[in-house]
Amino acid sequence: MRKEKNPLKKHGVVTLKAVAQHVGLTPGTVSAILNDAPSARAIPASTKERVTAAAKALNYRPNYFARSLRRRRNYTIGVIAGEIGDGYGSGIINGIERYLRAQDYFFLTVAHRHNPDLLASYSNLLVERGVEGFITVNTVLTESPRLPTVAIGEHRHLENVTNIVIDHELAARLALGHLVELGHRKIAFMRGHPDSPDAEDRWQGVCKVAREMALPACPELVVQIEKEVDTPQLGYPYAKQLLMRKTPFTALFAYNDISAIGAIRAFQEEGLRVPGDISVVGFDDIEGNAFQIPSLTTVRQPLDQMGQIAAKTLLGRIDKREDFPPQIWIAPELVVRESTGPVATGAGQRS
Repeated sequence: MRKEKNPLKKHGVVTLKAVAQHVGLTPGTVSAILNDAPSARAIPASTKERVTAAAKALNYRPNYFARSLRRRRNYTIGVIAGEIGDGYGSGIINGIERYLRAQDYFFLTVAHRHNPDLLASYSNLLVERGVEGFITVNTVLTESPRLPTVAIGEHRHLENVTNIVIDHELAARLALGHLVELGHRKIAFMRGHPDSPDAEDRWQGVCKVAREMALPACPELVVQIEKEVDTPQLGYPYAKQLLMRKTPFTALFAYNDISAIGAIRAFQEEGLRVPGDISVVGFDDIEGNAFQIPSLTTVRQPLDQMGQIAAKTLLGRIDKREDFPPQIWIAPELVVRESTGPVATGAGQRS
């Protein structure tokens, strides 16, 4: 049986005019609704729902080039990331993509790998390509950018920038509180790489909470991450370093999840059980944590949600629909899995 073609299609494409005729409204009204224009605010919600449902049913797709020429815009933003292959960066970019796709925006992504020359070069390149704003991920900004910017993980207060910031003090309280409840007092720590914008604030949060909980301050139980890799190799050598110092500890609070996973491997190679001998807590809750052996206890950052918030905030600024707050706080949460357990007699001891 021959399938009847959609009579509303012209050359295989459903036009805005056709959608307007279908719902019995003017093309201008339909355009305002579908583009969420300021003039659409006075249109009843039932009418908006009817137009949106009709556009979806008819598989209407807006003409990007016509819209760009009409408004003299290109509906593209630039995403500037330290890395894009790690779980942290990819989780955030997934959220950015999800929101922008729903708003018919494009984005261009660059990874500067914490090279200041690349960062400057890529920023200029994106401006030349006509992006309307920036979202930065795990990037240290040294000056106010030329375009509206939302920075994820940054803590500097710069003009034209909204910082999306995790509450690191609360994160430390959740992680260390969990370990203390399990009986751990001798806790080792991994400090983040100095180029990571979160590193210093996270460490200050850890130090403050550790003092409040009267946890012993032992320099021998603190290691500084100096490598810039996006695999568990990030934490592996530093866990080995902790063991070589012969200072007993029963738990490790790693800088992030991939460093925690590398540390677990290092401990297991030395015949130590996780969590039987050493409990391990990560940070971020990247995809796949629940399938590690053991599954990883971690402080969760809602990475996808942070990406969506960043994109929504930036578009609101570009379209002048929303205020541009200097800072948006994100609450972390503790996810308890198999890598933490009660302290055992003699756990973490090295002869």
